[in-house]
This record gives sequence, structure tokens and C-alpha cells, in this order.
Amino acid sequence: MLSRKVNLDELGEESEDKFSAFNPRYALKSKAKVNRIPKYEFPLTEMEPRIAYQRIHDELSLDGNPFLNLASFVHTWMEPEADKLMMENISKNIIDVFEYPQTDKVIHSKLVNMMGRLFNRHGSDFVGTATVGSSEAIMLGLLAHKWTWRQSRQKAGKPADKPNIVFGEDAHVCWDKFARYFDVVPRKVPLNRKTLAIDVNKVGDSIDENTICVGGIVGTTFTGAIDPIEKINKLLIDIKEEKGWDIPIHIDAASGGFILPFTKPKFKWDFRLEQVKSINVSGHKYGMTYAGLGWLIFKDKKDLPEDLIFRVNYLGEEEETYTLNFSRGSSTVVAQYYNILRFGMPGYTRIMENVLKVAQNLAGMLKALGRFEIINDGNTLPIIAFKQAKPANYSLRQLSHKIREKGWIVPAYCLPNDASDIEIMRVVVRENFTNDMAQFLANDIDSACKILDESGVIEKDRPCKAKKHMYNIC
Repeated sequence: MLSRKVNLDELGEESEDKFSAFNPRYALKSKAKVNRIPKYEFPLTEMEPRIAYQRIHDELSLDGNPFLNLASFVHTWMEPEADKLMMENISKNIIDVFEYPQTDKVIHSKLVNMMGRLFNRHGSDFVGTATVGSSEAIMLGLLAHKWTWRQSRQKAGKPADKPNIVFGEDAHVCWDKFARYFDVVPRKVPLNRKTLAIDVNKVGDSIDENTICVGGIVGTTFTGAIDPIEKINKLLIDIKEEKGWDIPIHIDAASGGFILPFTKPKFKWDFRLEQVKSINVSGHKYGMTYAGLGWLIFKDKKDLPEDLIFRVNYLGEEEETYTLNFSRGSSTVVAQYYNILRFGMPGYTRIMENVLKVAQNLAGMLKALGRFEIINDGNTLPIIAFKQAKPANYSLRQLSHKIREKGWIVPAYCLPNDASDIEIMRVVVRENFTNDMAQFLANDIDSACKILDESGVIEKDRPCKAKKHMYNIC
């Protein structure tokens, strides 16, 4: 989140806005005489810890309830034992290998191996790393492909100054960030209006000898759709045989990578496909840890150029590092290890199958209202997307705001190019969302629709008429 500077001079010395009220009832045994706290400057006095806690606690109560936040993929609940392990390890910096060898050399190494095998790379020399999330993992993966492409071009005596990357309009914003931050031309493929995923034929039209990578999404942020990975893989194999361009696929499995291996193990989207060279997944989504954990796995260590690996020796022992950020906490890695030991293959399978059933039940409830057309019914991934089945005098954005009165956080937004006229709502079903909660949500949506029907207020500016739109949908 980017915050802007506040001009204190504009507030004035005596302005009430410059200060935040301090309730003296929180200072029952305090000798503090301060009853105002500066908003944008360091306070000039200290305060008792319980007063500071209560003040911040009360201010944060204005946030939404994470349990009712159905906009976010991020996991919001863990078992008490996992919480305890996280607190025991929250002060450990995972980069300090010499100081905390068990965390990195043993637990982190075990997890990378588990991930590689989960994505069907058995008996190979794969490598990987934990990241702060899938955005970092994607950027690291794509950087490796850019370096590999550049080295190949230089070795062949060809220019390497105009790299491009091909991905769909359905990709997360971090793909655009990579292209801009690391000077790669983005070639964005419009959505197929029927599948709301990337159009394979248009992928073929977009690639050339300067393409460093093609992105495939396994569970898009917008609708939960899955790109046709097998077809993209076949296309790239045909091009490699015909033109000699060996273009890799990076799979963004942030949402689906911890679901499909358990619920649809025969579905080929991973390292079983020849051109899939790297995969990212979010541990803090359906890996069921709290926010702050992603994973990047390369099919083979040769897919990660040596030039990108840094070796440092100023923390007590030489270590290798391939991350955008140096320091990061250990607690989420430990939590991931707990989950995998705790649940294993049977437990993850049971949980993910149950999440899918709840999602499918919710889709059925919403369809039964007769108001919505279901775009994604939760059959493959537990994500429900729907649009209005017939014209109404209110937009889904208004409906989203209306059910917020009940505490529900369900986003409404317009789809990307080639489908930007379609406004949808999306519900992400997580582990702790039950069938009872699904029924409550469906009932509240139905009640909100009836109230909006009766209001007779027509929204003048429909959000999807404009070409550009901005909604927080992550």
C-alpha cells in the first residue's frame, strides 16, 4: 500500500485534525497528562503498553472481519498448535542460516523437496525457494527465464535487447509489474469470452524468437478459470520442432497449486508437461498458512542461471540466496511444515474436497435465486463467479456495498479486455467457510437484491461501460 505525505503546515497549529483524541478512561492508573496524540508525527511522550494496545485495537476494529472477507484468497485461520509454533519462531530471520540452520537447511529444504514432488518432478535435480508470496515467486521465476533467453541469444551471436513475455489479460498485476520493472515487453493475450481464459490461438500469434516465457494461470484472480496449459504446451513443442525456439512455460498456480494435486491428480498442468519449467504457489492461500508465504520451484537446477544466485559470507557461514528481499520471517515456513506434517496427503485431500463441495453448494444456492448466471460453479477450484442473469436497476457493485452492511466482503468488478463489458461478483471459499455460512450469504444476497429492487434507484454510471476500471480484487 502506497501512502502519501500529509502536509502538516496545512493543518494549522491548533487544528483538531492534527491530533487524535486520547480517551482518559484508558489511562486509569496512568500519570500521563497527555490527552492528544499527533497523527502524523512521533508522540513527544510515552504511554503505557495497555493504553497503546487498546488504542490500536479499537482503531483496527473498523477493518472488515477476515472471516467474512470472501474477496481474499489468503487463509485466515490455523490451529492453536500452528499459532504457537509461529509465535515461537516469529523472531527468527530465515536468511540467518548459520544462526538458524534447522529452519533453513532442514525444514526449508524438506519443503522445497515436497513441493517439487507434489508437482510431479520425481527423481530430478529440481531447486526452489520460499518467498514472501506468489508475486515475488513469479518475478524470480520470470527473471530466470529472461536470463536463460539472453544467454542463449548471446551464445548464438544474436541481439538480446528486445525480450518480450506472453501472458493473458487474466494474469495477476504482478505479471505487468515484472514487465515494467525488469524492462520486458508484455504481450497480453485477450480472454476467450466463452472460457474467460487465455486464447491458445492468440498465444501462437504473439510469440517470436524474443519471447522469454509464456505464462499459464491455474486459477485466475478474476474468475478462478484455468488456462489451457496442455494446449499451450503442445503449441510450444510444435514451434520448438519447427523453428527451434525453446520457449518455457511458467505456471502461476498461486490459487490452484495446493488443490489440484489432491482433488484432480490426473490433470496435467505441472512438470509432467515438457515446456513447464517453473511453478509458483501460495502457501498462504490453499496451503493454509497465514499471509506471507509463497513457493517457487524450478523443474531443473539448469533452469535457474548461476548468475542470479548470490553467495554471501557475512552472517557466519557462506550461503546462497535467490530472493528479491534479503530478510524475512521464519514463522510462515514453520507453519507450512506443520500443516504438511499434520494433514499429509489424506488430510489435504479431505479438506480440499470439502471446500469444493461447499463452493458447489453455494453456486447452487445462488443459481436457485433466479437472479444470477453462474460463470464458475466451483467444480475445479473453490471460486464462485457470477453475473446478473437479466437487467436490473442496480449494478453488482451496489449489491456488493449493500451486503457489506451485513459484514460480507464480496468484490464486484469488470473483467479484462475482450470481456470488459461484463461485471461479475466473486466469492472465494476457504477452509473455514461452511455450508451454513453459505446459506446465510445466499439469504443476505437475496434480501439485498429485494431491497435494491424496491428502491427504484438506477445507477447512472455503469462501471463496466468505461474502458479503464480499478477494483481491489486480490
